[in-house]
Amino acid sequence: MKKKINVQFMALCAAAIVITALVSTALFYNVLEDQVFADLKAYAHIIRQTDPEKLTIGKDEMRITWVDRDGSVLYESQADGAAMENHSGRPEIKQAKQFGMAVNVRWSATLSTHTFYYAERLENGSVLRIAKQSGSISRVMVNTGLIILAISLATFLLCAFLAHYLTKRMAEPIERMAENLLLLDKSEVYEEIRPFVITIKEQHKNILRHAKMRQEFTANVSHELKTPLTAISGYAELMENGMAKEEDIRHFAKQIHANSSRLIMLINDIIKLSELDDEEFKIPFETFDLFLLAENTVDMMELPAKKQEVKLILSGEHVMLYAGKNLIDELLYNLVSNAIRYNVKGGTVWIRIRNADAQPMLEVEDTGIGIPGEHRERVFERFYRVDKSRSKSTGGTGLGLAIVKHIVVQHQAELTLESSEGAGTKIIVKFPFQAPKL
Repeated sequence: MKKKINVQFMALCAAAIVITALVSTALFYNVLEDQVFADLKAYAHIIRQTDPEKLTIGKDEMRITWVDRDGSVLYESQADGAAMENHSGRPEIKQAKQFGMAVNVRWSATLSTHTFYYAERLENGSVLRIAKQSGSISRVMVNTGLIILAISLATFLLCAFLAHYLTKRMAEPIERMAENLLLLDKSEVYEEIRPFVITIKEQHKNILRHAKMRQEFTANVSHELKTPLTAISGYAELMENGMAKEEDIRHFAKQIHANSSRLIMLINDIIKLSELDDEEFKIPFETFDLFLLAENTVDMMELPAKKQEVKLILSGEHVMLYAGKNLIDELLYNLVSNAIRYNVKGGTVWIRIRNADAQPMLEVEDTGIGIPGEHRERVFERFYRVDKSRSKSTGGTGLGLAIVKHIVVQHQAELTLESSEGAGTKIIVKFPFQAPKL
């Protein structure tokens, strides 16, 4: 990673240096060109004060040409003017005659080199032209280019060193994170990366917590499955080997049936939890009457309630709910089943359905044994039981309220638990706002 970042830094620096060098060279050339034309203009101003016919300037980098109105050369400082061709077609001569002044850079056939030209129309209509070969300009540009190249190289080397240093500094806290994320203190990283570190640490803690929960869940599942399987296997072995008396066979068969039923319930609950844990699990939502669904649950639980000598009372109003119907049916079953299982003889379970400001609400209240304060925060954990002996004797798997909590979360609903030891329990589920249909 460091090598890749370092190379990208250096490539960025190189690109910036090249662009800066090219732009600087172009700007310098434009400034130099403007200066050359300004100098030629100044020379022309001095020379025009002198009679061109009396000019006796020898060969030099500056060339003076005097052109008559008809284009014939009256004077040329670096050639025989009389032998030269007509100059009326030269671009700078034509522009000077038209506009009074002209500048141009072009190839000179006379000097066989690129030349800077400044031409100015005189009062009598003739044109005075001053020229300077680009050779001296080129030498200046070459020298300047060498200086820019040297500075660019030195700058690149400095940038390469800084890129290596900054890459090392930037990667250092990340490398420490990789070595031991949990022990990395927020003060050990620079401010820009601190939110990133905090987020990663929280995610890492969550992953560890979920891994621990899954490990505990696997261990609990193994233990819970082992108990009924051991009982079934033991009773079946006694019957197979003829060790069971005739009067015991009915009892053994009853125990095998009870443990098989508990095993089936346990497997069904584990499958349901696995489905709810799956992030890709899609809940088909539909609109249904929550009160009618609760009526079906009460009808189904009537027989278990009679066996426990518990009375079921459904009250409230018809409330339309947009949710996963099968999951809400599972939620109702688990809440009512728990309220019956942990109730007392002659007790009551109230199921109330109502609408509070377009928010459907479900309440399940019982007159049962209640939940001590130290257990209330944990009753929704998987396989957590307040009274283990009572739960197993009544057929509980320890997963009912865990399934309830998952369903509530899936529907973005609110779950409230009100309970005290010996005074019953009330669980309230408040669903999200349901827009009334027009």
